[in-house]
Formats: sequence, C-alpha cells, structure tokens
Amino acid sequence: MADIIQAKIYVNMTDLNTPLSRGRKNPGNKRAASRAVGTAVANSETMNDDTEGLAETKLHAFAELLFFAYRDFTGDPDAILKDFGFGRAHHRVLHFVNRHSGLRVADLLEILNITKQSLSRVLKQLIDQGYITQKAGAADRRERLLYPTERGKALAKRLAAPQLVRLRAALAAAGPEAETAIRRFLEAMINAEDRPKVSTITDPAALPVDLNDEGKPS
Repeated sequence: MADIIQAKIYVNMTDLNTPLSRGRKNPGNKRAASRAVGTAVANSETMNDDTEGLAETKLHAFAELLFFAYRDFTGDPDAILKDFGFGRAHHRVLHFVNRHSGLRVADLLEILNITKQSLSRVLKQLIDQGYITQKAGAADRRERLLYPTERGKALAKRLAAPQLVRLRAALAAAGPEAETAIRRFLEAMINAEDRPKVSTITDPAALPVDLNDEGKPS
C-alpha cells in the first residue's frame, strides 16, 4: 500500500514539475514517471506474492500440526488395539456404536463414509468376538440396530481414556477462552453440507440414554 501511495506522489510531483504553462513537453519526465509507476506496481506485486507465500507457508504449517496431532491422538489407542488384533476401523465403529447405542447400520455407513463391504468385514469381527450385538428394529424389522455389549463398552472406555487425557491437557494449555474457537475451527474443517448432521451427532445433549446390549436402559 505504501508503494502505491508513493507511486501516486511521484506521478503528482512529475505533473507539477512538467512545464505545461510554456506549452512544452518533457519526454524525460514522462518516462521517469512511467518508470516510477512501473516500479511501484512491481513492488506491490512482489509484496502481494510475499504475503500470499507467507500465508501458504502458515497453512502448510497448520497442515503439519494437524498431521502430528492426529498421529499422536490415534497412536495411543493404536497400541491397545494391537493386543486385540484390531485397527482404527474397529475403533471408529466401536466408538460410535458405544456413544450412540442403537445406531442403525445405515447411519453408521453415512458417518464413517465407507463402503458396506468394508463395514461388514469390521462389524462381523466385532460381533463375532462379542463387542457389539445386532438387533432388528422394533418398527422396521429390516433395520439393523447396533448395541455395545459390556465387553464392548469396557474396550471403548479403555481406548478413549488416553485420548481424553490428551484432549483435557491440550484444552487446558490452550486457555479457558480457547474452547469455543477450537470448536469453531474444527467444525469449519468439515464439509459445509455435513455440518448440521455432525452437530446433532456430537451434541452431548443429543446422546441417548445408556442402553444395554438388549436395547433396554441399563
């Protein structure tokens, strides 16, 4: 901005110094003015490039921070999952079934954004090994509703424990005013069309009453 203002000053001074009152032209001064404007524009473009470059550098740094944060956030339960022969897909399924007892398979597919084939493989393992149970819907027998067993609840709690410790420490380090900004940032990272659905899923007030593996209150 300073360069642009400075360029205007150069042009104005050139106009004032040009001997128009005598009816004479001064090509040299015009060329000087033209060079001054050209230099100012070039400087402005360079400044904009630098600003954009700096912003891009910061964005790359944020991307890397997200990578390392996710690496360590998932690394804690990964170590536990290995003992059970499970992976992150099993963790995601168990997490949402435990948090939203009675979740429909169709809703779980939408949440995880994976194919039915991928979910079927993981879900079968969790059901066969006694971590999740599956029931037909009361209103629609074609619906498949998922519930965590006591064994599933225990594993979900164990996997979540180190993540909750990490989140609690990170929020404390960010300061008492940071929670709202962090939530807004994370929500903005989600595709706009998915945000209303995600809000209903993540709202603590929307969580169902704790149900047992038969779909009844514990």
